[in-house]
Amino acid sequence: METFVNWLNGIIWSQALIILCLATGLFYSFATRFLQLRHIKDMVKLMFEGKSSEAGVSSFQALSLALSGRVGTGNIAGVATAIAYGGPGSVFWMWLIAFLGAGSAFVEAALGQVYKRKQDGQFRGGPAFYIEKGLGQKWYAVLFAIVTVLATGALLPGVQANSIAEGMKGAFGISPAITGIGLVIILAAIIFGGVKRIANVAQVVVPFMALGYILVALLIVIINIADLPAILALIFRSAFGADAAFGGIIGAAISWGVKRGIYSNEAGQGTAPHAAAAAEVSHPAKQGLVQAFSIYVDTLFVCSATAFMILMTGMYNVHPEGAAPIVTNIDADKPGPVYTQMAVESVLPGFGAPFVAVALLFFAFTTIMAYYYMAETNLAYLNGKVKRVWSEYALKIVIMGMVYYGSVKTAELAWTLGDIGVGSMAWLNIIAILLLTKPALRVLKDYEAQKKAGLDPVFDPVKLGIKGADFWEKEYVHPDAAVAGKKQKTV
Repeated sequence: METFVNWLNGIIWSQALIILCLATGLFYSFATRFLQLRHIKDMVKLMFEGKSSEAGVSSFQALSLALSGRVGTGNIAGVATAIAYGGPGSVFWMWLIAFLGAGSAFVEAALGQVYKRKQDGQFRGGPAFYIEKGLGQKWYAVLFAIVTVLATGALLPGVQANSIAEGMKGAFGISPAITGIGLVIILAAIIFGGVKRIANVAQVVVPFMALGYILVALLIVIINIADLPAILALIFRSAFGADAAFGGIIGAAISWGVKRGIYSNEAGQGTAPHAAAAAEVSHPAKQGLVQAFSIYVDTLFVCSATAFMILMTGMYNVHPEGAAPIVTNIDADKPGPVYTQMAVESVLPGFGAPFVAVALLFFAFTTIMAYYYMAETNLAYLNGKVKRVWSEYALKIVIMGMVYYGSVKTAELAWTLGDIGVGSMAWLNIIAILLLTKPALRVLKDYEAQKKAGLDPVFDPVKLGIKGADFWEKEYVHPDAAVAGKKQKTV
């Protein structure tokens, strides 16, 4: 079984996917004239605009829901793994894929809004929806939906649960089985409450956990501030093969940096459009910009916090796959949360292991919540207008089962299965958004034109020649029907 899983992962995560992710991010950065720099002010402002409705959530709730999916075990265990197998240079490639990925994140989130629909009284959207409506390829949309249900409902939750269980065992000596049971009980209480409950939990927990984690990282950086220039120099030298020790593993640095960067920030993967589509906004570009900023929060803030803590304290090993160890600073069999726990512990004795375990609990658990929402959205797409309650209950049972199973199975298998899920979605989604580049760029151009004219942008797909945006054509009602000449429509 493990042999087949490793073989499949090697096929999916070949150099072709690494190149595709980098090239797509670079393409959209130029195509949007580096919106990730030009529109930073709008990104921050838009986060706090808009209110929730009966059908949709607010922009901030959508951001929190998306961040709950982005900020997870990849920010702690994933960064440690990248450093262990790719060296310090992998951190630079995580930064780069985040910066470039902000362009991809805007496009997929904006498309999620353009082609969303109201189903069962709430907004639904995501790659399956824009593949069907935008590309007119039903079979492709069904394929993505099936892959996403399998990935987010079965493959990915185990990675998050496994990291939580490892952290709890290392910090408090709690059995993984006990941790697994606890996670299942709490998860059940939340997911049976629907998307509004998930969004409400996310908007409280996500900002709190991210801010607390970053503050601890800043404290460690300040304590070791004299080492900061040397660490930055090490990251950049290693990234380009200029460091004597890490010069021979530049390929591993790029590969692991991009792979773990994508796993963490999810740019182009096709997960964030689900949360983006749930937002109540007047123009798709608004949520696209908010989701682009979430990439910065995830990688440039949270992942960087982990990387600096590990590298500045020296609590890491570098052992490239199939090669001799380059750095052996700590006694740890495998990379993971233990690197970060030891890093914090070395500066704040007695605090490190419990703090990282609790941070990981919040990070990873909210990601599991987000995974359920994504799986449920794609299940709703597959069900169409027929509400199959039994299928929703089956999904809940499967994801709870996989959370328990992931808590007690080996970390290596959990990560491999997670990589297969992430990679499969990324292949399908990136190809789709590239084919939908034209409407995505029209959305951005229209938003910028209305802003330049001093208007609060309102989306009109007919005016832009975008077909398939049925909700915006037939159902959308602006809170102020007079804005931008919009006519009142009956929902």
